[in-house]
Amino acid sequence: MSSRRRYTSPIHAGARFVAQRGLLKPLVWRLATVTVLGRENLAGLTGPFVMVSNHSSHLDAPLLMGSLPPKLSRYVAAGAAADYFFDVWWRKGLTALFFNAFPVDRTGLRGKRGMATSLLDDGVPLLLFPEGTRSRTGEMGNFKPGAAALCISRDVPCLPVGIVGASDAMPRGASWPHKGRPPVYVVFGQPMRPEDGEKAADFSDRIAKEVRSLVDYGMDYREQVQAGGRPRPMLPPDAGSGIA
Repeated sequence: MSSRRRYTSPIHAGARFVAQRGLLKPLVWRLATVTVLGRENLAGLTGPFVMVSNHSSHLDAPLLMGSLPPKLSRYVAAGAAADYFFDVWWRKGLTALFFNAFPVDRTGLRGKRGMATSLLDDGVPLLLFPEGTRSRTGEMGNFKPGAAALCISRDVPCLPVGIVGASDAMPRGASWPHKGRPPVYVVFGQPMRPEDGEKAADFSDRIAKEVRSLVDYGMDYREQVQAGGRPRPMLPPDAGSGIA
């Protein structure tokens, strides 16, 4: 089987389902108190899409994969740093098993964009972290335009997601989550599409703005829960969205 065909292989998808839903998700959900918000925004999402999120912890990919409905996560391929996750055979094998991973260049998909476009053409949804690396402070960094460029060139929607608490639960440099099941929030936004004639840099800025708003909502939700109050409902994003 060619390396490209494994991303769409039902056999590999079945093994990955067992690894993700039978091993990884139960472990992560046991080590952290995970709350998933905005699931209603996934209604009607089909076909290939590009899921993007802020990135501050090795928990991020497991949280995102585990929070998606199985019908959406079945073939999702996660972009993983080529210089880290694909440098030794065992790490490459594990990322392939758990995340259907493919190599990306940290500078913004240069040299690896061919693989990403091919996967989208094959109907494979992608998970990308546009910051390029985990935040050292937990604060969201600038987005590189590679993910937005893929959405424009392949005419697929972007699914923005905000993650809150992952860097507190398992910060950069930690090999295991902190004790006590720290709270983590995964907030799905509405799928977004580029406007007519919109450039990748501008669409990337809109995506980043939406992810920031989802992170802000997650932080506000966490504060309300900790204070014993009633969290405010999610509001539709003011950015152009929709999956039509």
